[in-house]
Amino acid sequence: MAGMKDLARLVRELEDQMVVCMRCGMCQAVCPLYAETGREADVARGKLALLEGLSKEMFRDPKGVSERLHRCLLCGSCAANCPSGVKVLDIFLKARAILAGYMGLSPVKKLILRGMLANPSFFDKLTEWGARFQDLFTKPANEVLGTSCARFTSPLLGERHIKPLAPKPFHAQLPAMDTSPGGSGIKVAYFIGCLIDKIFPSVAHATLKVLRKHEVGVYFPDNQACCGIPAASSGDLTAFKKLVRHNLERFPLDRFDVLLTSCATCTSTIRKVWPVLFSEDGFPVRDRVRSLSEKTMDIHEFLIRRLGLNPPEATPGPHAVPVTYHDPCHLKKSLGVYEEPRRLLKSHAGLRLVEMTQPDWCCGLGGSFSLEHYDLSTRVGLRKRDMVAATGARILATGCPACMIQFHDRFSQAGDAVKIRHAIEIYAESLGP
Repeated sequence: MAGMKDLARLVRELEDQMVVCMRCGMCQAVCPLYAETGREADVARGKLALLEGLSKEMFRDPKGVSERLHRCLLCGSCAANCPSGVKVLDIFLKARAILAGYMGLSPVKKLILRGMLANPSFFDKLTEWGARFQDLFTKPANEVLGTSCARFTSPLLGERHIKPLAPKPFHAQLPAMDTSPGGSGIKVAYFIGCLIDKIFPSVAHATLKVLRKHEVGVYFPDNQACCGIPAASSGDLTAFKKLVRHNLERFPLDRFDVLLTSCATCTSTIRKVWPVLFSEDGFPVRDRVRSLSEKTMDIHEFLIRRLGLNPPEATPGPHAVPVTYHDPCHLKKSLGVYEEPRRLLKSHAGLRLVEMTQPDWCCGLGGSFSLEHYDLSTRVGLRKRDMVAATGARILATGCPACMIQFHDRFSQAGDAVKIRHAIEIYAESLGP
């Protein structure tokens, strides 16, 4: 249990932030969860009303408050469209930390977050063993998408179609690298993130190819840890801060100009969540967190805004393949990055970009939300799948590996033959061998 002084401080911070909400209800129109359930308790305004009495409710019904608070995708749609500028995600993350500190974590979450995730070397070994034996428990589901499903009845996988672990994670293919800045004069540190490392290593290869082609130096340290968002969204500040401190040691600020990621969620977490949850920590950790946060950029944003690329728009030929782009919530709503990936996609001569009706509507994954509320996650994801299907696209591009996991499940179960690729993979392909 967290100290009562810490809990009281977090509650006071929440009260200061919540007074900004005018209860206008604008969040209802953009909340993907509310669109499925129509429940006031599922939208930001309802949760903020609940949190106003958090101090009393925590003693009366902490489990009920926690369940309602965790029925949220943390997509940021409400915050991005709030006329009062309520920092909804900051409030929800702090509230979850308060509740986890008061109630304690479940044994399962404690095992996963503190026993596995917060120990990077052990977590790497565990997933490497998982990759070796996964075929014993899963079978192929969709050849085009390369998905698998449970071979036997499984409470863990259920009906899910998953993208299996890569046979060899990226960190085993390339443990570390340190190259000098080339013609660009810029050196980046590459933060790979768990999903790209362990499930989509081709995204990391494409990222490094693009950087090499544009003569950007790369610092890639070994033994990187998770960005910490699974721990932060569960309210586990102990595991979260352990992961952040580990990464601070792996990325010395004087070794690079930009901390680069190819994962929308990692970028948003390092840029936005790290400083908020370390705001009360003392010097020098708080300042190092802030400095690293300010150096962090998404790969598409880096190429266009920092490197100054201006790729010419190709004229699609008659046989150009239709591709549509999904805006990850953490990229567009949190960081304002949405034009950059489209500019890169339009430079590919063999593709024709076709926009869907609501490219920034959430895919419905929400990290651990999908594990706890798979039925709701599926309903939100099906709406998005239908938007993609209506375009007739044969490729779905996006900038977030977490969204890619959700789309693999939805398209595979629907029997669709739509390839799912990271936008940087497509841009790397356009640069030739």
